[in-house]
Amino acid sequence: MLPLAAQSLITVPLTELRACPHCDALHRMPQVNMRERAVCERCGSVLIAPRADAFTRIFALAATSLILMTAAVFMPFLDLSASGLHNRASVLDAALAFSEGAMVPLSVAVAALIVVIPALRLLLIMYTLAPLVAGRPALARAAQAFRLADRLKPWSMAEIFVIGVAVALVKVAGLATVTPGPAFWAFCALVLVTVLQDSFMDKEQIWQAIGADVPSPDGSRP
Repeated sequence: MLPLAAQSLITVPLTELRACPHCDALHRMPQVNMRERAVCERCGSVLIAPRADAFTRIFALAATSLILMTAAVFMPFLDLSASGLHNRASVLDAALAFSEGAMVPLSVAVAALIVVIPALRLLLIMYTLAPLVAGRPALARAAQAFRLADRLKPWSMAEIFVIGVAVALVKVAGLATVTPGPAFWAFCALVLVTVLQDSFMDKEQIWQAIGADVPSPDGSRP
């Protein structure tokens, strides 16, 4: 792809313009086939990389993530033993630990960032892709659902929670015997599945498949 400034000074249709999300270089979008990539000429970032069967893989991985998250919420997360005392905690217990007094907003934030928002994002992605996997037209408001899923991505912090727990385990290991429960390993698997899911996801390919409205030059949708 060539930056727009390097092309002849002609009127370019808005539907053919894309801006690099990293350096804002404006490009004229070429036709990109499966297993090809369109990259930014300025910074080298990948702009489009459509893959065959990507929708099926993303849908399957999203469903897997949702199952893992459901299991992780209700199954034991950690077992703590110290001085003859034993305690078992789940993710739900961690969210409810601050559910009294002035700490209620913190409890709501913990539950939202590590459970509610990630689960909602997965459901929105599945809603968007379900008919496409079956070879049918997109459902009503699929564009709005996928747009919301994309906007929720920075607030989906399940992986941050796992990193925080790993750091806490290092601190607590000298004071008590800590045994990770099934939910801990489910969360670890969830992080890996999420990374794999995002690696298959090409936003432009999905936008084109659901027949979204004409994008603005920065790649966003009205």
